[in-house]
Amino acid sequence: MPHRLSTLAATAAAIAAVITLPAQAQKGALQKLGKGEGQVDIVAWAGYIERGATDKNFDWVTDFEKKTGCKVNVKTAGTSDEMVALMNEGGFDLVTASGDASTRLIRGKKVQPINVGLIPSYKTIDPRLQKAPWHFENNTHYGVPYQWGWNVLMYNTKVFGDKPPTSWSVVFEETTLPDGKPNKGRIQAFDGPIYIADAALYLMKKNPGLGIKDPYELNEAQYKAALDLLRGQRKLVGKYWHDAFVQIDDFTNEGVVASGSWQFQANILGSKKQPVATVVPVEGATGWADSTMMHADAKHPNCAYMWLEHSLNPKLQGDLSAWFGSVPAVPAACKGNKLLGDEGCARQGYNSFDKISFWRTPTSQCKTQNNACVPYHKWVSDYIAVLGGR
Repeated sequence: MPHRLSTLAATAAAIAAVITLPAQAQKGALQKLGKGEGQVDIVAWAGYIERGATDKNFDWVTDFEKKTGCKVNVKTAGTSDEMVALMNEGGFDLVTASGDASTRLIRGKKVQPINVGLIPSYKTIDPRLQKAPWHFENNTHYGVPYQWGWNVLMYNTKVFGDKPPTSWSVVFEETTLPDGKPNKGRIQAFDGPIYIADAALYLMKKNPGLGIKDPYELNEAQYKAALDLLRGQRKLVGKYWHDAFVQIDDFTNEGVVASGSWQFQANILGSKKQPVATVVPVEGATGWADSTMMHADAKHPNCAYMWLEHSLNPKLQGDLSAWFGSVPAVPAACKGNKLLGDEGCARQGYNSFDKISFWRTPTSQCKTQNNACVPYHKWVSDYIAVLGGR
């Protein structure tokens, strides 16, 4: 945890500077596709770029490399803040950015406009995503939608038995679980500052008098209430997580029984016959919609564009959805995929798009609170304090 705290602290100052910059025109998008440069370097969430190493059924890299001659190199990141920090450092061509990173990358001029004319499959993308605000700004495309989904509540079915949790209260409030034991020390929480939005979402239903209308748009009073909730949660959390595979091990070997999670972890645990299930509680859920964005100084732009086109093929989209527990950006992937199954998209939230509070970067300029919201750099510094027990 000390390393995680220092990592967060190192990005806080940069975040404060970047998010206040207005969106500006950057250097123009590539106009013509050329010969591949031999490689493409991608920052991605764990599980997003698979070459069959974990499970031979899930491989959408090998064929791409054979067809294009572009070797795919992947650097995994556990939080959006890590992705922003890596893109700030440079040396990468692409990043699979969630909405709480993409705005910072656009306004910080770390990503370049995307010429969708060089991506023939762009027209097959879900219309709900084609011009989504987290990657389409100032009438300019800065990303190619990849996958989306919600942050589910994962729980141990042996502990909860025939009484599955219906509220996020099991991870926010001290309580006795159905097995007769307290939740203290047996729950986890995400250690990214964007998790403050999960607390705010819970408070929207628990304490409507606060007047929270959007979990990413919090005035000072609402923000303080969310922090107070998280400080109380700090006494209950056995461990904060950001690495999906570490959380899988924690549920398997370390006695963790409930946590916010991604369907990806639940799918892996289920494949190992572990007693877990997931639910979207009555308060709803936050979620993520990820777009592949290109670094402003990408060294391998041609291979990058080749990957952007490849990333939208229905086979890849369906296989990734099955693997990660996400929803494809290409609706055609929802039918005919053996790994996903024809009910996979519906099971993983396809019809609940409008019910998900998608991650995005909080700014002081906000509609619901008269442009008096707490900006993200405060979220970062204050969540560091929460993690440190302050």
